[in-house]
Amino acid sequence: MTANPLLDLLPRDLSAYRAGNTGIDYVHRFDSGRPGPHVLVNALTHGNEFCGMVAACDLLDRGVRPLRGVLTVSFANVAAYETFDPERPFASRQLVHNLNRVWSAGQLEGSEDSPELRRARELRPIVAAADHILDLHSTAQDVEPFWVYPARSANEQVALAIGEPSVHLVMPSGLGSGTPLIQHGRHGLADAGAGAALVAECGGHFRRATGELAVRVTQHFLAFYGLIDGAVAPDPKPAQRRFELLRTYVIRTPEYRFARTVRGFETFAAGELIATDGDEEIRAPEDCTILMPAREPVVGKEGVYIARAMQ
Repeated sequence: MTANPLLDLLPRDLSAYRAGNTGIDYVHRFDSGRPGPHVLVNALTHGNEFCGMVAACDLLDRGVRPLRGVLTVSFANVAAYETFDPERPFASRQLVHNLNRVWSAGQLEGSEDSPELRRARELRPIVAAADHILDLHSTAQDVEPFWVYPARSANEQVALAIGEPSVHLVMPSGLGSGTPLIQHGRHGLADAGAGAALVAECGGHFRRATGELAVRVTQHFLAFYGLIDGAVAPDPKPAQRRFELLRTYVIRTPEYRFARTVRGFETFAAGELIATDGDEEIRAPEDCTILMPAREPVVGKEGVYIARAMQ
């Protein structure tokens, strides 16, 4: 298990934002009264990923209002966020379910219950109403920030135009371990007129720089759709690197182990051993790069994303 990280980004009291103005706790909507897209900026899908909180609070604290269209700002899993303990900083990710894997109709309309499922059911109309979604996340390991998005032209267009983060993880066939928020409803379809819906993984969970990047990405995203004035991309825009998700490996046993020390973005040659899971060997299907290696083995959770570089 990784030792506790340096904590230079910590939670703040969000109680002032609970009431919102939508009838749903911690959800704020601002309508310009002018034609334009409806953009959702979503924070705290995971309770210990504070960068989104920083960006959402920045919008609300500064009183940002859209020049056109509609802006919605939401804090998703505040219940988990409020359990944060600096002695166990990874434990407040979720209470029961991963809120970023429950967005299928089967789970949202099923009989199972948890704080995360109740919250997803509350937020469902908010997510469904948005034309474009920016879901702000961070990573357990302090690695280079990256986008995650389904392979749709609307997603590629905005991510490439913004250019920060400069790394892209493209999902040609979904995540493979549940349905994330950005693939709920129409956003989970192929190019059928749906707008963009992307995750921005802005860096290590508890770093101030991660929150700063989330603020910049949010400003660029809103500027791209004309909701605010400002630059769409940093200047100069960095060179872009894109990866295609080949496989999401889900852990089967508590004996899951990597073949060597990893933190993310390591490369493996075709056939090389990446990890073992009990008596199963996980080998590179081709020359590949891994992302999001598990910090510790938890049965039923993702162990690693295996991806190939795209031209």
